[in-house]
Amino acid sequence: MTISITRIPEVSGAQAILSAEALAFIEKLHEKFAGTRDELLEARGARRQQFSEARAIDFDPQTEAVRTGDWKVAEAPAALRDRRVEITGPASPAKMAINALNSGAKVWLADLEDASTPSWSNVIDAIANLNAAARGDLSFTSPEGKTYALRTDAPRAVVVVRPRGWHLPENNVLINGKPAIGALVDFGLHFFHNAKVLAESGQGPFYYLPKMEHYLEVRLWNEVFTFAQAELGIEYGTVRATMLIETIPAAFQMEEFLYELRDHVSGLNAGRWDYLFSIIKTFREAGDAFIMPDRSAVAMTAPMMRAYTELLVKTCHKRGAFAMGGMAAFIPNRREPEVTAAAFAKVREDKSREATDGFDGSWVAHPDLVEICREIFDAALGDKPNQIDRQRPEVEVTAAQLLDVASAPGEVTEAGVRANLYVAVNYVAVWLSGNGAVAIHNLMEDAATAEISRSQIWQQIRNEVVATDTGSTITTQLVSTILAEEVERLRSEVGNAEQFAAYYQPAAELIATLTSGKDEDFADFLTTPAYELLDKEFVTKA
Repeated sequence: MTISITRIPEVSGAQAILSAEALAFIEKLHEKFAGTRDELLEARGARRQQFSEARAIDFDPQTEAVRTGDWKVAEAPAALRDRRVEITGPASPAKMAINALNSGAKVWLADLEDASTPSWSNVIDAIANLNAAARGDLSFTSPEGKTYALRTDAPRAVVVVRPRGWHLPENNVLINGKPAIGALVDFGLHFFHNAKVLAESGQGPFYYLPKMEHYLEVRLWNEVFTFAQAELGIEYGTVRATMLIETIPAAFQMEEFLYELRDHVSGLNAGRWDYLFSIIKTFREAGDAFIMPDRSAVAMTAPMMRAYTELLVKTCHKRGAFAMGGMAAFIPNRREPEVTAAAFAKVREDKSREATDGFDGSWVAHPDLVEICREIFDAALGDKPNQIDRQRPEVEVTAAQLLDVASAPGEVTEAGVRANLYVAVNYVAVWLSGNGAVAIHNLMEDAATAEISRSQIWQQIRNEVVATDTGSTITTQLVSTILAEEVERLRSEVGNAEQFAAYYQPAAELIATLTSGKDEDFADFLTTPAYELLDKEFVTKA
């Protein structure tokens, strides 16, 4: 097996990050695990088709013994026993990383996935920032001369790194001439450079695992952790991971997910936006019963979302694991007090519901929201670091309840189609420019929310849905007309013709394809074709 890289990006410390030893470690990970990963991804398509044709998913009878068995996950390490407020955001640039670490949150989800554009420079800069953070010496000076440094007057957030999902490649690292697995590159570089430092300080290494659909995908991560710890002389069980339940198949396997990772698990997270996308993706041809209302109308109080979150809390606490709430997309605007007040009210409502339901903590996307989340969970927890001891025996969730899309209040409107197209094009354009977390109309958009936007339109076209506000059937022609109007709107907002041509035009073309309603155009993840649009350079031997 031969590993090669395209180039050393112009990032401080990149040469050391991409050392021969680090690349050899990544090569070993691929040698042992890449084949299994490929087989697991192949199996996803067949399962999705089966679910769509049956218009149903159910709890697996073959794993009933796991669901009824008497077992617990490993006890949480001290650094992860209090997770009442977690802030999410990319690990590049350094300024954002420092702000997250200094935010007052208990945990920082250092995101190398949905909130990050995986350009080669971003990937390596993120690892460089995480390396410095692990050693307490991350700093940054802006072009204007303003200095950002890690706080020493109060505890900093514990770092939990989210690598890319199993599906994404890393085109700048080649194994036998083929793109490496993004998840193994992200994990491998971070673990290789930081595992010993973090283990010695009791601060990790800790991870968030995204996008999984089956317990065998969890088993693979457990095998990766076991191998990596042995390879670098780290005590077994030091790694702890929180898994996002953000696909509809995963909602039916929460117990199995925890069981497979039981020696290395910390908890489960309600990844609400990707979860909604997964429902649409899985049942996109399954008819009217799975047509979701406008994205803006689907709240966490919808019956199917209540079933999902209550089952998650019950399952986690039954097994001694953390139940982590999802991210409210509302963000404040310091220049607009009314917008900020509305955002605060929405976040307060969202986090209050989660704390009351039994979640042990939750996510925010902006430092100004940390205090609200902490205040709410302080009131719920009192002197306790968490509420894992709170069982939910009264919760009984059926398969039908998890799939009850039809009861979600709201309607499909042409205004919703227009909003989805604007968001999808705008987000992808900014993503292509190198920024994976984008504030649009006072909402924090990332890849997950853009996925909902484009997949809803595909589903609406495919199922000939009628918009309630205009009475028009949502067709390819209607969507094409609205898309052209929204692209012109963006052109006027952007102003810069060169920037528009470089990012917005290709984004619009991609969204036009992904929303066609044709089977061949529905990409499993929009970031996969978007990734191919990022600049690449010729391969050189590492």
